[in-house]
Amino acid sequence: MKKYHLYGIGAALVDTEIQVSDTELQTMGVDKGLMTLVDEARQQELLDQLQGHLVHSKQASGGSACNSVCAASYFGAKTYFSGKVANDEFGNLFMNDIRQAGVNSEFDSPKDPGVTGKCLVLVSPDAERSMNTHLGISAELSLKELNEEAVALSDYYYMEGYLVTSDTGRAAAIRGREIAERNGGKTALSFSDPGMVEFFREGLQEMLGDNGVDLLFCNEAEALGWAKTEHLDEAAEALKQVAKTFAITLGANGALIYDGQSLHSIPAVPVQAVDTNGAGDMFAGAFLYGITNGFGYQQAGQLATYAAAMVVTQYGPRLPGDSHQDALKAVFG
Repeated sequence: MKKYHLYGIGAALVDTEIQVSDTELQTMGVDKGLMTLVDEARQQELLDQLQGHLVHSKQASGGSACNSVCAASYFGAKTYFSGKVANDEFGNLFMNDIRQAGVNSEFDSPKDPGVTGKCLVLVSPDAERSMNTHLGISAELSLKELNEEAVALSDYYYMEGYLVTSDTGRAAAIRGREIAERNGGKTALSFSDPGMVEFFREGLQEMLGDNGVDLLFCNEAEALGWAKTEHLDEAAEALKQVAKTFAITLGANGALIYDGQSLHSIPAVPVQAVDTNGAGDMFAGAFLYGITNGFGYQQAGQLATYAAAMVVTQYGPRLPGDSHQDALKAVFG
């Protein structure tokens, strides 16, 4: 028995969501459905253009791995998260938020001066989310933020693919993977975004390592992009070369799970989606909770698919705390 079920490392961001039209996305020059890195001036320019819009979710801690770790924690997993925030009001907001979610972290360590990263999430009428991220001090995530002892004491070590864009962040993620492997822990990676697969393939391969990870998360577009194919079955075969097991989320078509021996098709849960932000993060968090708490891959996939479906019916990337236990009851009785 290890101290933690899950250790996650990723960008520490404060999210703000705003509902927009497709026309407004075009007018502002925002790439729909993707995560785009922007500087602080560009993010402020977008906020100025969006003044008067209804903000559907309060500002809250975010970032892909953070969302997944918080979800796993709410389900009941013992978790730890490493990210980098500044000594400012948003850094304090982030740390207080994950503490309330039951996630362990370096709460008492001194924070560096600077600006905490922020993500502006623009949600269009078809529920698609377009993210404009100013990483701020999160871009400086490095070995300094990696808690090697906590990694060694975790069942699973989880990296978000977004870290591939930062030399120091990628190096920290890789060091963590190596420590996990040496201490008998399992490793997991999320591709995070089609743009990461398209433009940072070599860096992602470094994060995967020569022997691949134990578990890989991706959506259909990322899987097809990695395999450079238009066929899902070919993509699945390509993923087997870099991961012992994997989960491919298919949106309204459910998910495809590979448990190391067999492929399992997980049916979708029919819902009316209003905001897809956080669906993949919730899927990963619920799945990681499941497989570290006695569930089989198919069971974990059912829980993850259900929880992700619940997330897209509301604004914001996370469910209220008590909704996680409701999801367990809905899936397993």
